[in-house]
Amino acid sequence: MKKCVLMPDSFKGTMSSMEICAIMKEKVLHFFPGCSVVEIPVADGGEGTVDCFLSAVGGEKVTVTVKGPFLEDMEAFYGVIDNGETAIVEMAACAGLPLVENCKDPKRASTYGVGQLILHAIGRGCKKIIVGLGGSCTNDGGVGMAAALGVKFFGQDGKTFIPAGGTIEQVARMDVSACLSQIAGVEIVGMCDVNNPLCGESGASAVFGPQKGATPEDVAELDRNLAHLARLMKETRGIEVQDIPGAGAAGGLGAGLVGFLDSRLQKGIDIVLDTVHFEQLLQGADVVFTGEGKIDSQSLRGKVVAGVAARAQQSGVPVVAVVGDIGDGVEPIFENGVNAIVSINSVAVPFEKARLRSKRDLAFTFENILRLWKLA
Repeated sequence: MKKCVLMPDSFKGTMSSMEICAIMKEKVLHFFPGCSVVEIPVADGGEGTVDCFLSAVGGEKVTVTVKGPFLEDMEAFYGVIDNGETAIVEMAACAGLPLVENCKDPKRASTYGVGQLILHAIGRGCKKIIVGLGGSCTNDGGVGMAAALGVKFFGQDGKTFIPAGGTIEQVARMDVSACLSQIAGVEIVGMCDVNNPLCGESGASAVFGPQKGATPEDVAELDRNLAHLARLMKETRGIEVQDIPGAGAAGGLGAGLVGFLDSRLQKGIDIVLDTVHFEQLLQGADVVFTGEGKIDSQSLRGKVVAGVAARAQQSGVPVVAVVGDIGDGVEPIFENGVNAIVSINSVAVPFEKARLRSKRDLAFTFENILRLWKLA
């Protein structure tokens, strides 16, 4: 083996993608000294997204004082790559669920800080902003972000205010002209791995609201408010956001990016593959090792393993998926670039026990794969 590419997703609840890369790299260099190892840890847009990009392609982490979930001052960050041309904004850095701990309140929580991070990146000269949509504590449809970028929200009394998830219904009209001036000439892309619409039983409030602290009554109110926001976007900008796949991501921030910032939403793995210039990295590679916590029929719908395999197949590079668990219905993935799937589960134990030994099991399993490779 002269060159291999490591591109795993995290194993949720057990190992980060950076930890998995480190274990794999150590084993590769043990069995194949001198092998060129390319590490591309993958994150889904939530916590760790910035670090994964910086680890994969290098760049700078920029720290900024912005508003937190309840408009308190806090330090957050974003990443700058591509010689300052592209910024990676992780919305969870200032509007993430861990930031509210025992004070969850999706009716009050705001994405204002996310807008401040975007504005700061634009001020540095970034021409492309990738916004990771994951791990949010908010349900405000991106109105906080929009306010930070210059959108004016007017109440029935004609006065401006900064709405939150619980007060969107009070918005009578909005003016987005200043915001559009701020983002002129900047490409903004939402990194999104869910297909939820903005409202309804599959929408942001119903599906994700409860984990953010919403009661059944709150869910109904938040859903009505997001529907009101969708109507305002239609009236003001002529953009239908309600049924866009991913509009409900990050408490409706997906809809906010499209409706306020003319963004597009794209699968996270495709953004990562494009950003790291995956096809170039594949040149001369003998194999790609990828993986995720569980591979099943859902994995065929553009998740990390499927996305990596599809691109590698076009370049004629074999792919081995190292996973935590293997579900039913995965066979079609063998026709789409995956050459082998190997589970690290060596003993039949419940997940709560398996997660405690996951690093050891990964190391042992990956060592066995490399022993077989060496035989070949």
